[in-house]
Amino acid sequence: MSDRPKAIAPKTSERKAVAAGAPAANNGTGSWLAGFITRAAAGIVYAVVFILCLVLGIVPTAIFVSVMSGLCCYEFFRMTRLDGKMANERMGIAAAVLFPLSALGDSMLLNVLLFALMLAVGIWYVWSPRTRISDVAVTLMGPIYTGFMLSAIVLLRDAVPGFAGALLSVGVCASLWVSDSFAYIVGSRIGKHKMVPKISPKKSWEGFVGGILGSVLIWLILWATHFYKLSLPYALLCGVVVSVLGVIGDLIESRIKRGVGVKDSGNLIPGHGGMLDRSDSLIFGCITAQLLLMIGGVL
Repeated sequence: MSDRPKAIAPKTSERKAVAAGAPAANNGTGSWLAGFITRAAAGIVYAVVFILCLVLGIVPTAIFVSVMSGLCCYEFFRMTRLDGKMANERMGIAAAVLFPLSALGDSMLLNVLLFALMLAVGIWYVWSPRTRISDVAVTLMGPIYTGFMLSAIVLLRDAVPGFAGALLSVGVCASLWVSDSFAYIVGSRIGKHKMVPKISPKKSWEGFVGGILGSVLIWLILWATHFYKLSLPYALLCGVVVSVLGVIGDLIESRIKRGVGVKDSGNLIPGHGGMLDRSDSLIFGCITAQLLLMIGGVL
């Protein structure tokens, strides 16, 4: 008899709702307005704490992103457990926490930590005969998908000194938050054409366009400050591309949730679900912004 831990089965009602392509039961959240107020209030608190850390400097930013990454990685592993994947969670979460901290001062440390993670997981696999290759893959994906990708926020904050650096990093994150909010509002009110109903039933093309407009608005504000070598056409391009990649990040997390039969990655943030639910667009959006700003000569 195998001594491998058993997978935790999702609630039947939740799995049926997911299989039917409909959102799982939300215990009666009330009217659209009540749900929006709850979501907005929780989002504002989260954003204020996040922005405060960005404004205070690189060290508070790294600490906040480190905690955020650890929570995201924990929620990721929790979901993969439902699918019978038994990752080395301690190793993975530790790496997720260390990635943003290693981005302080020298991005080379990120590569060193990535190598150390690969080596440690490889040794674990060799010395654990019952470990499957799928467990190894999940152990690696967890911290890379969360901590490594989110380290771009720390690198963005560190790329430009002083107030301009704080404004840039806040602006990049805000473009994704505003994109998400605009998409939610537009999609909830006038959304009729579904994007990928089997993965994310509430997402519509109308909301997608609304989200892009929200992101572009924030990038226009960044351009208008004249703090950066950012042309108007490039600001518009960044607004569009960052928003699109944010949506892709959202859809990737939605696909993971659908795959294991849960509605949210957790319940840490009212109206949003878990930390991974709140950070899914940042995971791909922030690193995209960093790459675009480097390619465009802004950083």
